[in-house]
Amino acid sequence: MNGSLGYGLVLGGLAFATFGALVGLVAGMRRSEAGFPWVMRAVWGFAGCMTAANAVMVYALVTHDFSVKYVAQVGSRDTPLLYTVVSLWSALEGSILFWGLIMGLYIAAFAWIHRREHARYMQLALGTMLAVGVFFAFLIAGPANPWGAMSPVPADGPGPNPLLQNHILMIIHPPFLYLGYVGMTVPFGVAVAGLLRGEIGEAWMAPLRRWTLTAWLFLSIGIILGAWWAYAVLGWGGYWAWDPVENASFLPWLTATAFMHSTMVQERKRMLKLWTLSLALASFVLTILGTFMTRSGIFNSVHSFTQSDIGPTFLAFLGVLLVVCIGLLAVRGPLLVPEGRMSSLVSREASILVNNLVFVAITFTVLLGTLYPLVSEAVRGVRVSVGEPYFNKMAVPGGIAVLFLMGVGPVLPWGTPDKATLRRQFTIPAVVGLVVTAVCFAVGLRGVYPLLTFGLAGFVTVVTLRELVAPVRVRMSERKEGLLTAVMTSATKAQRRFGGYVVHLGIVLIIVAVAASSSYVTHTSGTLKKGQTLELDGYKMTFKGLVGGEEPHRTFVAARVEVTTPGGKVTEMQPRLNYYERSTDPIGTPAVRETAGEDLYISLMAFSQQTENASLNVWVFPMVGWIWWSIPLLVLGTLIALWPRRKAAVALSSAQVGASPLAGGDAERGAA
Repeated sequence: MNGSLGYGLVLGGLAFATFGALVGLVAGMRRSEAGFPWVMRAVWGFAGCMTAANAVMVYALVTHDFSVKYVAQVGSRDTPLLYTVVSLWSALEGSILFWGLIMGLYIAAFAWIHRREHARYMQLALGTMLAVGVFFAFLIAGPANPWGAMSPVPADGPGPNPLLQNHILMIIHPPFLYLGYVGMTVPFGVAVAGLLRGEIGEAWMAPLRRWTLTAWLFLSIGIILGAWWAYAVLGWGGYWAWDPVENASFLPWLTATAFMHSTMVQERKRMLKLWTLSLALASFVLTILGTFMTRSGIFNSVHSFTQSDIGPTFLAFLGVLLVVCIGLLAVRGPLLVPEGRMSSLVSREASILVNNLVFVAITFTVLLGTLYPLVSEAVRGVRVSVGEPYFNKMAVPGGIAVLFLMGVGPVLPWGTPDKATLRRQFTIPAVVGLVVTAVCFAVGLRGVYPLLTFGLAGFVTVVTLRELVAPVRVRMSERKEGLLTAVMTSATKAQRRFGGYVVHLGIVLIIVAVAASSSYVTHTSGTLKKGQTLELDGYKMTFKGLVGGEEPHRTFVAARVEVTTPGGKVTEMQPRLNYYERSTDPIGTPAVRETAGEDLYISLMAFSQQTENASLNVWVFPMVGWIWWSIPLLVLGTLIALWPRRKAAVALSSAQVGASPLAGGDAERGAA
């Protein structure tokens, strides 16, 4: 019953998406508004079917309906309820079904928020998004169908992947990553609509920018939570290994970040129109490439799914996307005539352009290193390995360049600068940067890249705080406003600017934490008998014995380790190995003592209950926690930038939107 109902809902979603895509694209190209109500109905139908199909699958999981193929694949009567529910996205077919849910909700949200805007504009955008929905609904109904019937019906199942059950982060990391991935569908639809329609004014750029920023935030949180999960679960003493699937999420983040900076130049100087739209399209294409890399089984990764039949289908869709995007840019590109020009190489627009080029260079470097082993195997029959040394060698200088430009850009004016003013603006931040570098060197820190990073971080922080504080000080002195009032008013008067600088502080925090934790990490390991001690960086770790236990879905063995800190404080930590009934290998849970300055990280690698000894790996990571603590700053800055203005947006009429040609001005304003 559940299988038939769920499959029928997916087919309904496929029908609604197909109908809406055809009506939206055809009516939009004919510039007829007659089809708009039908497109909206198709959107509600698609979103409703995808939501209902996911609800049916959750019900089947919770009630242990093992007649449904996916439930038999990931369900278990012994799995706790929470993990039973989240097993919806624990395997390939369920993750694609969950993807369909998020896509339906995104398209419905876009349709609802912009429902009173120009119908021809909306038809093309929604038609494009629903066309993407057709592909994913087809996947769910065909190659990734989770609704197949089991015969005979098993009495129980294996349960979800043990890694999913081993840490709370694995419950929230995938949804955030999916929200980032799927969210790129909306700006893709708007960008394609703008190119098809022959318009690229503010009425197009405002929703394109806002929805890209929304997806960017979810993707950022998903990436950071994924790094935190790898750190807290896998026990290998790290959080980022340039794994192909890690890279798959990083690639669209890079191009989306470049896009959001490029929009500033387009708005202020009427330049980089083709470049900006190219970045928007590239961000979506890279999400599809990343999804293909994750779900096709072509990469061996702890993050990826096993071999599946959807690889060729995804590859075909990726090829169609590339043809469509390149074709649209080739046909419409000549019309994207820049209205402004770069008046000086020492200007904000020039720094943003260089910033974009650095982001694209990093993207190409990461993409090349990720895909080269596959290309080499396909062409030469030899599979090579591209590891961390390549990525670090190529990407680290780019990251330092981005950090430098984060400080330089806000100091430079739009257009031709005044040299004397420029010198004054640079002096204090540059001095602070040099002082930070000197202090770091004086306390014993070494290494060109980390010292350069810390110095530049000081430079960027001063510039960013000055840009945040300056308008507040002006309001407090000239309008006699209180501190809180001045901050709130400054933030609401220039939301994107204020929010962007808050996000910059979060990014600086991440870069500093990565530089410190990777450059100055220390490590030791050993097999200890009861009462023996390991020492590292002033920490003394004494093995006190083994302890075991049972939980509803697993058993575990933990090592009791008495830790004496450099300050003399004594505490106990218990790294452990977890055993799941249907898993042959244990899953580790490291013990981590977190402080603002550093983490003590202990991982249990092996043990012997007969001789009562334990093999431990121990690391001290400076400042690593700052990576996860950056999330509140990223969220706060993005919410400030996205927060609706107090003045209600006025719905655009046909006359307001007009037919602003790609080569013409961005006269229209007011789109959310």
